Amino acid sequence: MPVLPSVFHVDAFALECVMRAHEAAAAFMRERDGIARAVAVNEREAAIAFRSEAYLRVDGAFPGEAWAPLSGDFRTGDGRWIRLHCNFAHHALAALAALGLPPDADRNALTAAVARCDAFAIEEAVIAHGGAAAAMRSLEEWTAHPQARALADLPLVAIERIGDASPAARHCAAERPLDGVRVLDLTRVIAGPVAGRVLAAYGADVLRIGAAHLPTILPAVIDTGFGKRFAELDLRTDAGRASLRALIARADIVLQAYRPHALARYGFGADEIAAIKPGIVCVSISAYGHAGPWRERRGFDSVVQMANGIAHEGMRRSGGDRPRPLPAQAQDHGTGWLAAAAAVETLLLQAHGGGSWHVQLSLARTGEHLKAMGEADTLRLPMPALDDVRDLLDETASPFGRVTHLRVPGRIEGVDLCPRTPPHPQGYDAAAFSTDSSSPGKRFSKHV
Repeated sequence: MPVLPSVFHVDAFALECVMRAHEAAAAFMRERDGIARAVAVNEREAAIAFRSEAYLRVDGAFPGEAWAPLSGDFRTGDGRWIRLHCNFAHHALAALAALGLPPDADRNALTAAVARCDAFAIEEAVIAHGGAAAAMRSLEEWTAHPQARALADLPLVAIERIGDASPAARHCAAERPLDGVRVLDLTRVIAGPVAGRVLAAYGADVLRIGAAHLPTILPAVIDTGFGKRFAELDLRTDAGRASLRALIARADIVLQAYRPHALARYGFGADEIAAIKPGIVCVSISAYGHAGPWRERRGFDSVVQMANGIAHEGMRRSGGDRPRPLPAQAQDHGTGWLAAAAAVETLLLQAHGGGSWHVQLSLARTGEHLKAMGEADTLRLPMPALDDVRDLLDETASPFGRVTHLRVPGRIEGVDLCPRTPPHPQGYDAAAFSTDSSSPGKRFSKHV
């Protein structure tokens, strides 16, 4: 039965992504102990998992605001719409500066300024000021865009061998597929952190690295933090870079979701990471892909949906007069699950043939895959509310409070996918993997 109201097959897409990840984990487990395991996922739990942050509660309440006051869709002077992503303070300042507004301008002032300008001019001005924005395009307009043409030449998941290394032995018994595998999670918001959360459910020792000067979004930190440690490093300092190099030398997988080449300026591009740790699997997630004129452009799921025609098609098919996005941040979640799947698949490649590897995905390329699945006709369905998904929820004690959250969707025969630890606040843990640290942090019961 259909689950989410959408003009695209989000339900089936979610099922495909979760199944691919679980099947990769089951194959990796078989590599370790020789036992074949059945995998089962139903469409409802996969689709609901793509809205995991919507069902998050801490002590019975949603933790904070999902959107900042200046974020949203605005009507432009040429009759179009534009999406401004202002959840990070510096992106809000970029949008205001691009429109000639003072830093303390409110939403009314922003709305009025946008209404006087051309959508594409605003888009380019915000990007030039270091912000994130996209004018709404139709499917046809996006297809003709140079970035869409660049994406058409990229695979959904690009996997490239970037160096030589001996195979890593993986033939030891374990409770979960990735027990003993160390993952450095250098990501924020949804897509990358979802990948880390999935790998943690498979047993990986996941260390997420943030920085005090980089903003976060609290609901996303909590929702994607299960099974992870969360430490801080400042890569602007010699000490921070030295610490990260030491962690990379201990890692098997590095997840990063900054813009292409953003980490390379600190000496942590994929090739540099492979030089530090031959045999590494480096997974890079971007907004618009690693090729094309927008490869360096900032973007988030809601922004990409405006650019690539998804929000316009939702508006057109629903007969509405404003952008209608997907019922979930499906490009984010889908890319996260696909990244986790690809990381595990590439670990298997490494175990069989050695090498260092670079895996690349993007929200926009994931969006092209979703659109290629065809149009759905479920717009009249109600959006599942919290009470509608009670059977899929668990409660966990955490440093944030009592967290109500979705369980990991699906099953791998004989494998417990429940989180081993609750989400941690940024800086809660030492910058070390759990098996290496003498300061593991306070222990909490898994379920209460």
